[in-house]
Amino acid sequence: MSVFFISDLHLEQNKPHLTKAFKNFIDSKVNLHDELFILGDFFEQWIGDDNEDDFIKSVKNILKDKTAKGLTVYFMHGNRDFLIGDKFCKEVGAILLNDPYIIYLEEKKIMLMHGDSLCTDDEDYQNFRNLVRSKDWQEDFLSKDLKERKEVAKNLREISSLENQTKDENIMDVNQSEVLKIIEDHSVDVLIHGHTHRPFIHDENGVPRMVLGDWGDFLWFIESSEGNLNLLKEKI
Repeated sequence: MSVFFISDLHLEQNKPHLTKAFKNFIDSKVNLHDELFILGDFFEQWIGDDNEDDFIKSVKNILKDKTAKGLTVYFMHGNRDFLIGDKFCKEVGAILLNDPYIIYLEEKKIMLMHGDSLCTDDEDYQNFRNLVRSKDWQEDFLSKDLKERKEVAKNLREISSLENQTKDENIMDVNQSEVLKIIEDHSVDVLIHGHTHRPFIHDENGVPRMVLGDWGDFLWFIESSEGNLNLLKEKI
């Protein structure tokens, strides 16, 4: 059995090549007895489990087809799709994980994260993250009709894009002290995350920090097989 980790696919209707790449990946790389961990930002945006269109149906069908045949799929929220809920996961046969989440592979204690909570130098983003992850904000947002939610999401993305253009690149990466703290607090052997779109394997005082890349020209994934963790990429 192999275990696969992916993140930051940012699937959306106007980029069908990414959905096709995911289907090809799950058909050709992942066997039905394997496990697949999706560590956030699977979708470019998610405004609620009640939102339904042909694009969303197509992605659901890809997942449902595999989980119905035995594939185990785990989801973690990202900063784009943190409103994925139990309804969606039940429908596609996936398991929703907390962030962070600990797993054990071949006696290694591995921490899984999306990664945005590690970017503590970006104080404006962390304040926004705390707001939109709050129960009150989410209940208020989900109480709106779909048209209004789409408009709010569109405005938030535009604001975020404009702000990121003027931010120092360094503050949008992880904070080193925060990384070391979470590794030490949980005594993990490996840390795996995405979010930053900066794929690399870092050495954090002897602990590998494996960073997944976003899907664009390449698809990025980590495969665990026979006790080895490998960060891999393939041309889309």
